Amino acid sequence: MMKNFLTVCILAFFSATTVFSQNKKEVLMTIDSKPVYASEFERVYKKNLDLVQDESQKDIDGYLQLFIDYKLKIAEAQAQGLDKEENYLKEFSKYRDQLSRNYLFEDKVAEELAKEAYERGKEDINASHILIRVDYEALPQDTLAAYNKLKGIRERALKGEDFSKLAKTYSEEPGAKETGGDLGYFTVFNMVYPFETTAYNTKVGEISDIVRTSFGYHILKVNDKRARMPKISVSHIMISDKKGARTFNPEERINEIYTMLKQGENFESLAKQFSDDKNSAIMGGKLKPFTKGDLRAPEFEDAAYALKNPGDLSKPVKTDFGWHILRLEEKFPMETFEEQKPELEKKVNEGDRSKIVTSATNKKIKEKYGFKKEESYLPFFDTYLGDDILKRKWVMTPIPADQDKTLFVIGDKKSTYSDFAKYIEERQKTTRPYKLKETLLVDFYDEFETEELKDYFKERLEYENEDYAAILNEYRDGLLIFDVMDKNIWQKGKNDSIGIQEYYNKTKQNYHWKQRVDADIYAATSEVLAQQVQKMLGEGKTAEEVKAALNTGDKVNVLITPGVFEIDQRELPNNIEINKGVSKIYPSNDSFVVVNIKEIIAPGPKSLEDVKGKVLSNYQNDLEASWMKSLHSKYKVDINKKTLKHVKKQLK
Repeated sequence: MMKNFLTVCILAFFSATTVFSQNKKEVLMTIDSKPVYASEFERVYKKNLDLVQDESQKDIDGYLQLFIDYKLKIAEAQAQGLDKEENYLKEFSKYRDQLSRNYLFEDKVAEELAKEAYERGKEDINASHILIRVDYEALPQDTLAAYNKLKGIRERALKGEDFSKLAKTYSEEPGAKETGGDLGYFTVFNMVYPFETTAYNTKVGEISDIVRTSFGYHILKVNDKRARMPKISVSHIMISDKKGARTFNPEERINEIYTMLKQGENFESLAKQFSDDKNSAIMGGKLKPFTKGDLRAPEFEDAAYALKNPGDLSKPVKTDFGWHILRLEEKFPMETFEEQKPELEKKVNEGDRSKIVTSATNKKIKEKYGFKKEESYLPFFDTYLGDDILKRKWVMTPIPADQDKTLFVIGDKKSTYSDFAKYIEERQKTTRPYKLKETLLVDFYDEFETEELKDYFKERLEYENEDYAAILNEYRDGLLIFDVMDKNIWQKGKNDSIGIQEYYNKTKQNYHWKQRVDADIYAATSEVLAQQVQKMLGEGKTAEEVKAALNTGDKVNVLITPGVFEIDQRELPNNIEINKGVSKIYPSNDSFVVVNIKEIIAPGPKSLEDVKGKVLSNYQNDLEASWMKSLHSKYKVDINKKTLKHVKKQLK
């Protein structure tokens, strides 16, 4: 999994050393005699100048200090052996694989498959299917039996027998007896590629030919095809039902807000004032455009698409997140291929279509660097591998030199029997179970050849492509920075409960509550109603009595929010006068607010529990400062003043 901090790390410091031309660069400094080149610093400075908040660090000398700190952290990470850790190597390898795809798949295959997916994606398909299970390793007679069984079922379906009844009787899909093989609506990328292709190539009402997938043999009946829904934009007001012990009933609150909207109250104002989705609340409740399936909240999506015209409101809708009221903002046209192309190509390269792309890519690499197959692997490995490989417990034994032949040559790199054997020993740990040794060998060889071709391509790419080398090194350094900070600062601070307590005791004067009030906040729909609230509170009426008197029938005239609030919290009106008792009336977001202050709580220290997150952050900053001081003492940094002078001249 990508570490979130890396984004910050890489943005903060893009190291751009290139492998192939370092000896031609000026040395800006050395860290324990290891050179750091001027071109790297210049690139970092230019790229990040606008990101630096501290004006003093925009000065070259000031920024140089940040850069030195960054390089010292990398040096320390390497000294601690973090660049040899298994997790680091896996993470880096995964990123290198992802990055190299941008260069590996620069051909028409991925684009053509993306175009096909785009055209298919204009439709949703409703289909049913019948599955007869058989895996790719089944004996030929078993495969033929499965095929013939489904062929007979298909002939009955073609003669008019009810497809659903046939599915309930014969389909080997789990749950088919209940569903009758009904798959509902699906679109491109929802099903494995051969199944998807068959579905899109079959007309509505027709029975498909038999199609083979990794699950077995299928036939489909296409029940319907419909145009895919375009994206829409909505705003919403959300009242969460998961915010712990609430002082009001969430369903009752959403119904009150819905009534206020029907009375003509402003949607944006109510969203800003009451919605628990804080990110959209500040935008008046507006959400990013989406289509069906994007939000993983079908109730929300169904309610949104049921709205016909911009400005239409939904009734309160319950989802896993809470209660919502939706307002339709805009309906968008379908995106063009160019707009969807990056996402489509990503899915093509990561899904089962990738086999098609991989085959074309392997051919491209072989043509670019030259490829020669030497010895066949099957005769040797069929004997060399014991049957325990089928139990994934095979242990490699050394292959004698006179038997360790070359499998193939790519460019100037040879891949031998021993290389393949090592691959098999490692790969067996994560493979699916196999029944036949020969099937396993064929699959593993194809994987091994592909991996060797790609690895060679990536190795050459770092020498041949400056942009690729720079980006790869940025990630390499960013990952090390994360790991060294996590080990020496973040985890250390997080797990040091005694240190956190001692740090809090030393700095508790920095953590204080502002003045607070224990109050009930009354938001009325008119000034006249707010005056009635004042009058009733002055007569000693309770919040429930006020609510019962003013919210009559189906009409909601006042919302009440009780709680303890700091004086500048958003729930309180701006510039409220802090006096015990009933306040004056404050206009706020198209409402009229009265605050009944029951108690004024003086400023005072916050407990460690109240501010643990902030204390931990400050404690970690303190640890980092001490750690950086020790790194400056540990490593000798020599700056080449002549080169620095030249760098300043270049940058200015």
